[in-house]
Amino acid sequence: MSHSSPSLSFFALPPHIIPTDVLLPPQSPLFATVHHAEEANPNATTAPTSTAESVKSFIAGGFGGVAAVLVGHPFDLTKTRLQTASPGTYTGAIDVVKKTLARDGPTGLYRGVVPPLLGVTPIFAMSFWALIFAATPNRASKELSIPELATAGFLSAVPTTLVTAPVERAKVLLQASVQGQGQGGRQYSGVFDVVKHLYKEGGIRSVFRGSAATVARDGPGSAAYFAAYEITKKFLTPAGSSPSDLNLSAIILAGGTAGIAMWSIAIPPDVLKSRIQSAPTGTYSGFMDCARKTIAVDGVKALWKGFGPAMARAFPANAATFLGVEMSRRLMDQYF
Repeated sequence: MSHSSPSLSFFALPPHIIPTDVLLPPQSPLFATVHHAEEANPNATTAPTSTAESVKSFIAGGFGGVAAVLVGHPFDLTKTRLQTASPGTYTGAIDVVKKTLARDGPTGLYRGVVPPLLGVTPIFAMSFWALIFAATPNRASKELSIPELATAGFLSAVPTTLVTAPVERAKVLLQASVQGQGQGGRQYSGVFDVVKHLYKEGGIRSVFRGSAATVARDGPGSAAYFAAYEITKKFLTPAGSSPSDLNLSAIILAGGTAGIAMWSIAIPPDVLKSRIQSAPTGTYSGFMDCARKTIAVDGVKALWKGFGPAMARAFPANAATFLGVEMSRRLMDQYF
């Protein structure tokens, strides 16, 4: 099976950091491997090729995920600081960027980038297999309906929380610590300092604080993401053509649109997640307590803090994802 841009396994960016919709298009090698295994000749020479293509798609997804993190992290840092800062600290997203650059220089925009980079591979792997499990049991049709895609997206976000929650916890504390918001204003020297302190403070429970909020964000967000992505692809597909014939720019447009759809419903739980994970121990008793206190003190509008940076992140992060996937696939196809 040869590789070309139009038939590229399509990666995009759901809320739990890493692109996973390589599993969804019927033309993808993985889809063919999973859905047509019962039709395949075990002695056919194409079987190893399908396996090799699936492995390449998996590795390329990792490269795409790293590219997305590197491009999207300044937007994410801006979002998190808006969500966790005390009222009046910043006038808006641009003010966050200006003050960060003035205090820390360009590298300050990448504070907290190590946890998501470390989490790329395990989160992607867990989401990869969870989505297979959710999308393919005893299927009679090779195509997933929109509700099935949404359900698979939701379910794929659940097991990834085992990795996403502690990664997000460390990332948020590193991003917020400069402005004195994390764990009583504590400053952290790096990701290992964060983990060591959290474990010493409250054991595993402290490391995984915010897990419920992470699921509340990633489950519905992923469902909206996958559904919007597929709907947009179908809308952009000319009559008589297949979504697999869409060019890279159309796929990026679909991915960016999906990202916007996802963050449109994921921002409120994301705000609560950031506050739960960055607040000193004992500030909130749980997800609903954080919601009540946030609304009581800052109003309902506080649940939408960081919406602008999240929207701005959608398209450049997706473009970076596809560029990372494309370049890594071409390199692997050239040598393997």
